[in-house]
Amino acid sequence: MGTNRRNFLKSLCAGGAAAGLRLPMAHAEDYSGKVLAVIQADGGWDPTSFCDPKPNVPGEPVINHWAENDEVRQAGNIHYAPFADNERFFEKHWDRMLVINGVDAQTNSHSVGVVHNFSGRNAEGYPSLTALMAGHSAPALPAAYLTFGGFSYPAGIVRPTRLGGAGLIQNIANPADAYHNGSRFLSESDWSALEQHVSATAARLAANPNLLEADRRRLEAYRAAHRAEGLGAFADALASADFANGLRRHAQQAILAFRTGVAVSADLWMGGFDTHNDHDDQSAPRLSELTNGVDYLWDFAEEQGVADRLVVVIGSDFGRTNYYNASDGKDHWPIGSAIVMEKSQTWTNRAVGATNPLHFAQRVNPSTLEPDHREGSIIHPKHVHKALRRYLGIEESAGSLRYPLNNTEDFAFFG
Repeated sequence: MGTNRRNFLKSLCAGGAAAGLRLPMAHAEDYSGKVLAVIQADGGWDPTSFCDPKPNVPGEPVINHWAENDEVRQAGNIHYAPFADNERFFEKHWDRMLVINGVDAQTNSHSVGVVHNFSGRNAEGYPSLTALMAGHSAPALPAAYLTFGGFSYPAGIVRPTRLGGAGLIQNIANPADAYHNGSRFLSESDWSALEQHVSATAARLAANPNLLEADRRRLEAYRAAHRAEGLGAFADALASADFANGLRRHAQQAILAFRTGVAVSADLWMGGFDTHNDHDDQSAPRLSELTNGVDYLWDFAEEQGVADRLVVVIGSDFGRTNYYNASDGKDHWPIGSAIVMEKSQTWTNRAVGATNPLHFAQRVNPSTLEPDHREGSIIHPKHVHKALRRYLGIEESAGSLRYPLNNTEDFAFFG
């Protein structure tokens, strides 16, 4: 017997004999609440060519080449730059969009900017928003917290699942038919012997009136595995999907996980935004891929019946400088933006926060969200995260209380 097959058998017998061989991982809870997709545009995007558009200022270095021959556009109440595929994106989605501009990451470092923007804290140790969401809402789901890359630190709150090929999920969900390098792990006789052992063990446990609590949980896990589709439904959905590439692929897999009830949150990732050279030529295709991916996420969510529960958060490390360098690129700039999207909400079709014409963050009143240069506050990632924690109903969760955002004003981003 080969080493891989031997190890597979050992794992089944040791961990799955009384749990239907699939363990509790195969059981999908009846979760019907909000689901969260956080999209990370890695490298530092340029809000001045996207959702915080900046025309050029007389007497100052050129901020944007597009502004030399064009003007800022508007969709609903949201201004955007006439760059890349922005017009198509904003004209289609303005009514489900909240843009938060002037978010100061307080750093020009990629590593710090990523941690700060996706955990709410500018030092390591705090979990991602997606981990908090999954850990509170449905931590026992088979793959409650999906990640496709980027910042995905769980801080011990929930187990993250880095989703690779669909075949791996199919092997876990259907061990009787598990394959490796074209060969089955188990013969029909091996599988029959294991099934008989499982049934005998379950019968013995069920007949014992003095079961220990650990054994009672094992018996319940066995029963749950046989009465719920769980990962099996997800594996079937993956097997039948015609997958795209890149961010669209991540979107497909995340939405299928939400639809089949195995996941609550997912980190979607794409890179390429660190445009130190030829900024416009490099940034435009990446920005188009990002907006096309987000657009596809919403379309596929509608197709799969998930869109009414979906919350989408889009962000990046930080922004780009308010001028071009000698290589016609743009370097690191601490001021960025965040976008939150959801259908049919009163807080959408708005752009809040403030930057001046040269893209410096301005103070705003946390309650009115209007500029307040004397008594207002600069928006930091912690403010966005605190508001999102409250809006998603996880502010008082065990994970949020374990990792609090102390000394942080309440910004009324969601009313």
